Amino acid sequence: MFRSLLFIAIMTAFSACNNEIEKTTASADTTASTATVSLLTPEEVKDGWVSLFDGQTTKGWHKYGGKPVGAAWKVEEGALHLDASQKDKWQIRDGGDIVTDEEYDNYHLKLEWKIDTCGNSGIIFFIHEDTVKYQWPWMTGPEMQVLDNKCHPDSKIIKHRAGDLYDMITSTPETVKPALEWNLAEIKSLNGTLELYLNGTKIVSTTLWDDSWKKMIAGSKFKDMPDFGTYKKGKIGLQDHGNHVWFRNIKIKKL
Repeated sequence: MFRSLLFIAIMTAFSACNNEIEKTTASADTTASTATVSLLTPEEVKDGWVSLFDGQTTKGWHKYGGKPVGAAWKVEEGALHLDASQKDKWQIRDGGDIVTDEEYDNYHLKLEWKIDTCGNSGIIFFIHEDTVKYQWPWMTGPEMQVLDNKCHPDSKIIKHRAGDLYDMITSTPETVKPALEWNLAEIKSLNGTLELYLNGTKIVSTTLWDDSWKKMIAGSKFKDMPDFGTYKKGKIGLQDHGNHVWFRNIKIKKL
């Protein structure tokens, strides 16, 4: 009888210990799986920030023109990765530029990006999505350049380097990190004042829609696009330029 009771006691203790180990393991697994997911802090939520990427799905985004996000845009370890392994002309098969479902006017956007060696991409904003009139999102929306400054051919062109307001304003100082390292980009737009930040430093500042802005467009490659840079509200886009690129921690605060 004593031996039976002792055996039961030992097995009960072993079971309890095993359950505790399973709980601890499950907790660790949960922590590991969510560690890379884009989450807002309580302070950010209180301050009005909203996540544009949940780190797990492409909810809130679609391909420019209205179709669902293509399979080449993959969610991996809490990041949105454009897999460039299957080319389709200058873009990616089943990729394409993607845009937010919602439009924005006054806002502060933050996101992290990294680009492949010799890669090119961009963050486009104030996009007016009308594919009947505009085949590409960059026909209406200005772009903050995403680039490997070391070896992409565009790096040799002034106003085409990482952080530049593409083909319009050169960023200064240059704060971009090497290829395959994460960069923190910020775009602030408030009542016509536009500011671009890269890795915590303001690198571009200008005024939208005034005569100087119109003159700047007239001197750029967008001069023959009559509606470029004219919209005061629009969607935010991530560009497929045919190279591997990653985005994460995409968040916005309406101002």
